[in-house]
Order: sequence, then C-alpha cells, then structure tokens
Amino acid sequence: MEWLLKALRAPGGRRAVECVAPTQMPERVEDEGDKAAEISVENVNTYNLITKARRLDRWLDKVVEFSGSEPMFLTIIIALLSWAFLGIRFGQLAEWQVSISDAQAILNMVFDAFLMRQQLNSYDSLIRVSACLRSRITSNKRMLRSLIESGKYEKVNQMQFHELEQTEFASELPTENLLGRISTAFSTFLGHIATVVAFWVCIFIWIGFGQYCGWSDTWQLYMNSATSALMVLMLAFLANIRERHSKYTTKCLESIYEVDAALELRLRTATGDTIENAPVHIPVPERSRIQRGIDYYADLVGTLLGIVILVFALIAWVAIGPALSFNSNWWLLIGTYAGLIGMNDGFVLRNVHNVLHGYEDAQFVQVTYDDMDMLAVIGVTQLDEERVAANSFTYRVSVKMGDFCSHELTVVLGAIVIVGLVIGASAMGWSVTGQLLCNVPPSIIESFFTMILITGHNIGDAKRRVDLHNIYLRRLKSITYVNTLAKVEKQERTEFMEAKIDSV
Repeated sequence: MEWLLKALRAPGGRRAVECVAPTQMPERVEDEGDKAAEISVENVNTYNLITKARRLDRWLDKVVEFSGSEPMFLTIIIALLSWAFLGIRFGQLAEWQVSISDAQAILNMVFDAFLMRQQLNSYDSLIRVSACLRSRITSNKRMLRSLIESGKYEKVNQMQFHELEQTEFASELPTENLLGRISTAFSTFLGHIATVVAFWVCIFIWIGFGQYCGWSDTWQLYMNSATSALMVLMLAFLANIRERHSKYTTKCLESIYEVDAALELRLRTATGDTIENAPVHIPVPERSRIQRGIDYYADLVGTLLGIVILVFALIAWVAIGPALSFNSNWWLLIGTYAGLIGMNDGFVLRNVHNVLHGYEDAQFVQVTYDDMDMLAVIGVTQLDEERVAANSFTYRVSVKMGDFCSHELTVVLGAIVIVGLVIGASAMGWSVTGQLLCNVPPSIIESFFTMILITGHNIGDAKRRVDLHNIYLRRLKSITYVNTLAKVEKQERTEFMEAKIDSV
C-alpha cells in the first residue's frame, strides 16, 4: 500500500540537484636533469546530456525530439494547406469546419504533452549546468587566490582585464545558421505584443459580425475553424523552435565547458592544486500548495498520461458514433472534450514555463555572482557586459502580461471558466450550439495563451543567450590572464637557466 501512495504522490515532486564538475587533473612527468614536462591525464572537458535510466523515458524523449523536428513541422504545414484548399470545394459543409477543430483538439493534447516534457527536460538540464559551473568556480577561485598570494601574479583592473585577448579558442559562441535565424525572427513576430493585439482586434471584428450573422452556429464555426488552424500552426512551430533553440544552447554549452575545463587545467598546472572540485547542492524551491497541485498535473501531462486518457476517449467516441448516426453533434464531441482539456493545459503550460524560468534565472544570477567573486580575487570588481534590452515599452508590457497569465490564481480561474462552460453546455442539452460554447471560447483563449507562451519563450531564450555569452567571455579573459602571466613566469625561468649555463 505504501508503494501505491508513494507512486501517487510522486508527480509534481521537484528534487534537489547536486552536481560536481569533473576535476581536470594534470600529471607531472619528471624528465632527466632540470627539465620537466606537464602532461594532462584523460579529463572530461565536454558537455554531455544526462542519460536517463529508464528506457521509457529515453524513448519518450526521442518522440518529443521528433515532434519538434523539421519533417514534423513541414508535415503539419502541408496538412494545413491541404485542408485550406479542400475548403474551396467543401467550405460550405459543417463537417469540413468541424474536422479542423477535431484535429486541432487532438493534436493540441499531444503537443501539450510534448511541450511540457520539453520544458521539464530543459529545466533539469540548465539547473545541472548552473550547479556544475559553480562547482568549478569554487576551485578556480581558490587557485587564483593562491597565485596572487604567491606574489608571482599581479592583480589587474577592469580596463586591463577587458583588453586581454587570446587566439586559442573562438572569440564568440557559435552562431545560428540561416534557417535558425529565420525561425527565431518568425518566433519574435508571433510572440510580439503587436501580433497579440492584432489577434484580439480580429476577435472583436468577428464579434462585431455576430448580430449580422444572427449569432448562428455557422458564425461560431468560422471562428472555431480559424483559431483551430492557427493553434495547430503555433503548437507545431513552438515545438520546433524550442527544439531548435535547445540544440543551439547545447552547442554553446559545449564551447563553455571546453573553455571552463581548460581554465581549471591551467590553474592546476600553475598551482599544483590537487583538491577535487566540490559538489554544489541546489535545494528544492519553495512552492505553495496551489503551485504544487499545478506541478502535479503538469507532470502527469509530461509523462504522456494525458495521451493515454485521450486514446481511451477516442475509442469511446468512435464506439458511440453509430448511436449518434455520425452527425455534426458526434463530430464536435471529441473536439469538445479535448478542447476543454487543452484549454486547461494552456494555462498550466504558461504557468510552468514562467515558474521554471524563474528558478533558472535565479541560478544563473548566482553563477554571475560567483564569477564576480572569483574575478575580484585578481582585482576585477566590475565588468561592462551585455544586457537584455529590458527598458522598451513592448518588453515591459510583454513581461507583465506573461506574469499575469502565468500566475497560479490565473490557472485556478481558468479551471473555474471550464466548469462554467460545461454547466452552460449541459443547460443546452449538449446540442451543437452547446458544444460550440465549449469549443470556440476555449480555442480563442488557448490561441492567446499559446502566443503568450511563444512570447515567454522568446524572452527566456534572449536572457539565456546573454547569460551564456557573458559566462563564455569571462572564462576566455580569465584563461588569457593566466596564460599571459604564465608566459612571463616561463620567460623568467628561461632567463634564469641561460644565466646558469653562462656561469658554468
């Protein structure tokens, strides 16, 4: 019984993270006479993704990765265009309009699960990265202090540190390819506050035609079809851009880990330090009970339990088809179910995205603080670094709007709205109009939340790129500092040996 209770309580649980950077240990090999050579043992100096223990988790991650691939995105674009062109011939049929609603609702639940898992995987990865960087910073700080105290290395000021240059590593992080830059630009367009405003302008124009159209079912189906097609496009694009940006981040981390490991190795070579890197422990963030409940639901969705439930719902839907003569009411039924669930997923996705990004931001801020503490040892107390342009009006509005839409109470409000829609549809006897009540408003709301989710992704991605850029440059400058002074020391040692030979 205990294992059952433990299993039921497991979803939504956040674990503390403990990570230690692989120690870069040089090996000194003594040669004859006064000569000596420094040879590094085999060290792990690359960034590697954590391999999950369970085969099911690895399989699910592969499926999620494929959902964000170019072939999948292209397939959905072709399907949308095919549906649109079929509308030329079948546009007057209710079934044509309902078909995109059903397809969107089903795809919505599937992509919600994939997007949730993407988000959770990204969070786990970046939190471990921050812990690993801090683990190595502690050792580097100790060794830099040792070098300064030895008197062989002198402190530098901010200007001197800024002017340090090196040619051993790339001066900048990798850049995106052309397709990546186009995708990022399109993501910026979709998530821009002006696009969000234009979306609501279109909604109010549609409402304005309501009286002219007699508030008919056809009038409702127009909006249902339009928002459904938009939702399919945005969900597929969001999965694609997240996967693309995740791969780009991995490339950046590979460069950072290489430079970070090289810095540690140079310092250990210069100091003879053999103390291994200490682990860094990141505790579980505090959460309210409401947030814990939201995370519980998010984990269920991220483990694809929602898709399993959807499969059973599809089987039941097909089974009752003959009883309803496969009429419009029957066609709307699955869209109604999946649409309401999808609307709730939209609220939860935006909440989890904002909360997890908040945790990530806090840890990368701590990395910056630790870096500055390390650089203060060599006299650098301030750096003129790149910053996110957070002063623009559109940026501030986007952040405020995202914070409001992702608040835990907004998620609760969304659940209350869903209950109200179900009550309203029940009062209408679940007629076509009643079901449209549970299709159209959720589709509009979820389209809006998906746009806000893209906005949040753009803001978070911009922040993380700046963080990684600054982290990389700090390590490049630090390596140059160590190498420059090491050359001076080597030159002094050479001059000493030459003087010794001359005296002989």
